[in-house]
Amino acid sequence: MRTMFAVSLFLVASSAGAQTDVDWEAVEIRPVPIRGGLHMLMGRGGNLGLSVGEDGTFLVDDQYAPLTDKIITAIETITDDPVRFLVNTHLHGDHTGGNENFGKRGAIIVAHDNVRRRMSVEQFRSVIRTDSVPASPPGALPKITFSDEVTFYWNGDEINVFHVKNAHTDSDSIIHFRIADVFHMGDTFFNGRFPFIDFDLGGHVNGVIAAAEGVLARTTSDSKIIPGHGELATPDDLRAYRDMLVTVRDRVQTMVNDGESVDVVVAADPAGAYEADGWPGNKERFVRAVYFSLAGAP
Repeated sequence: MRTMFAVSLFLVASSAGAQTDVDWEAVEIRPVPIRGGLHMLMGRGGNLGLSVGEDGTFLVDDQYAPLTDKIITAIETITDDPVRFLVNTHLHGDHTGGNENFGKRGAIIVAHDNVRRRMSVEQFRSVIRTDSVPASPPGALPKITFSDEVTFYWNGDEINVFHVKNAHTDSDSIIHFRIADVFHMGDTFFNGRFPFIDFDLGGHVNGVIAAAEGVLARTTSDSKIIPGHGELATPDDLRAYRDMLVTVRDRVQTMVNDGESVDVVVAADPAGAYEADGWPGNKERFVRAVYFSLAGAP
């Protein structure tokens, strides 16, 4: 469970156009049934959410542009209906790379205001890339945006899409299928692995913790949670993730209060016990992001 998609963590902040070394033909899109008409689709990049029913197909995120045909083929094993609405959980290319393709096929793209704002212009990044991420073409931009929340009454459910401030980025949304009791948390939740916190784009460790606690307050013992990366999760999985974040945050905060530099904090290995317990991902990048969240970006 924890080894799947570890390589995608390196790619998570990159634009779809930057993935020139990927063997797209080898990527498989795997549908994971949840309940009723809800499914999770796993491939390369962020996990997708899929709702099918009498009103039409509702999709959450779309991975990379070269995977659009494979994603559509996987959807067609579940329903013949084309995607009517496409909701982006945030702006990163492994979640929005297929926007233009789906838009050309008639999908209406919906996202938080900051997704459109940031995708509309060139982004300069320091966390992973040394070059810039170009502005997205007009056809890839959300056509409907919101500042706080929006609800779809669709396929017999109440689909509440709500913004969480300064978490993975400043553009994150969580999707709650209220009647089905299913959440899609995008990259505010990396199940069983160290997360990527994009402080260049407004991310902050305290926002990620707040997002986890906000969802936990809404869950029941039967809730299912689609993470941005990793296998389908339960509230216990999310609780373990939240506890890890709090533990590492508090350890780093103590060192920040003592005036330690980021290199000293990284060398102190505040997340080492979790790595020893099998948590994959880029531990150093995660610790640096926690440090800069608390001490201020360089």
